[in-house]
Amino acid sequence: MVESPKSLSQWLSYLESIHPSAIDMGLDRVKAVANTMSLTLENSLVITVAGTNGKGTTCRLLEQALLSLGKRVAVYSSPHLTDYCERVRYNGELAPENDFVSAFESIEVARGEISLTYFEFGTLAAMKMMQDWEVDIAILEVGLGGRLDATNIIDPDLAVITTIDLDHQDWLGNTREKIAREKAGIMRKNGNAVVGELFPPSSLYDVANELSVNVRWATQDFITEVSADYSTWSWKGKEHHFAHLPYPKIPLQNASTALAALESLALLPSESTLSEIIANTTMPGRQQTLSLNPHVVVDVAHNPQATKAMHEWLQRYDVSKIRIVVGMLKDKSIAETLTPLCELDGEWYVATTEGPRGCKAEVLENALVNGGTSIQNIATYDSVRSAYQSACADYQDGELILVFGSFVTVADVLAS
Repeated sequence: MVESPKSLSQWLSYLESIHPSAIDMGLDRVKAVANTMSLTLENSLVITVAGTNGKGTTCRLLEQALLSLGKRVAVYSSPHLTDYCERVRYNGELAPENDFVSAFESIEVARGEISLTYFEFGTLAAMKMMQDWEVDIAILEVGLGGRLDATNIIDPDLAVITTIDLDHQDWLGNTREKIAREKAGIMRKNGNAVVGELFPPSSLYDVANELSVNVRWATQDFITEVSADYSTWSWKGKEHHFAHLPYPKIPLQNASTALAALESLALLPSESTLSEIIANTTMPGRQQTLSLNPHVVVDVAHNPQATKAMHEWLQRYDVSKIRIVVGMLKDKSIAETLTPLCELDGEWYVATTEGPRGCKAEVLENALVNGGTSIQNIATYDSVRSAYQSACADYQDGELILVFGSFVTVADVLAS
């Protein structure tokens, strides 16, 4: 038998090596190990959050609001940007490396001959840590889909679905109807749910009806209205109405969905507390301003729904020109993702990304040209870092450098 690793970095290298594939859909293996470990989270209130986009920011606002009420809160999310410890937060802080190591050691003993993926190992570790910490509230962000995601071995007290769009089609299906059914898999018979998607596919209603779920739907049970100058917004739920909330630094609909989740749990803070939380809640890699000179904003947007939203929020920036740094993964819907941004009057710095899922810059260049971008406005680079360095070198006062395309792309820029 191989001697167990000792440090977190050794553990992560080990986990990457022990399973033949990165994704192995199905819950039987991970459930069996959880049962051996007596992992239940039955003493915590569990919120499970699924969705194509918006999971991380929705979890973040939930976390901040619940912490303001004095709750002990833990969040599990993925992927991380620069530090594996980002995947688990406890009371707003990154979990210590030693806690991960201890959890991994317990899982390694409990799994015996059962094979687990890197993600499944991490999910069980997060649950073990949350159980050991005896948290009041556990927030679990789904990694992929919902129905067959490792987070779904726990029955949530509240299922939250943020948005539904085309992504991970190889695993989840190639229509919004099929993807919605997979994400609806986190719902439970006679359970409670909040849906933030503004245009839910009919399959989502079907599953909710089949399971007799008590659902709060965006535009029906909670609505938002934005002021003309985008400085404030109002939110109206089933029992509460907040008239003058500050415009958030995260996508508005995700903030709205988080408020609906809090209202459904009867855990909404006061309006003054909420205003302060909304004004201050940010998430690394989501509409994140890295610097003002040069003016750099990074975002992990990597699918069509996210770039359509990006096209909208970019309108709030009063700049003379946009310099756009993009790198994507080859298994994404590249043409559909780039199309909403092709009409931007900007200079494109298109980068090749590394690794087995990396995509060549030329593929992105072709997609942009096919979408209507002039080839004169596109330059290709062999790495995200070199593309970003060129954009910074070309930068003039009054412009904006936008970096997007994947977690990998943003991580490269954060590390440079």
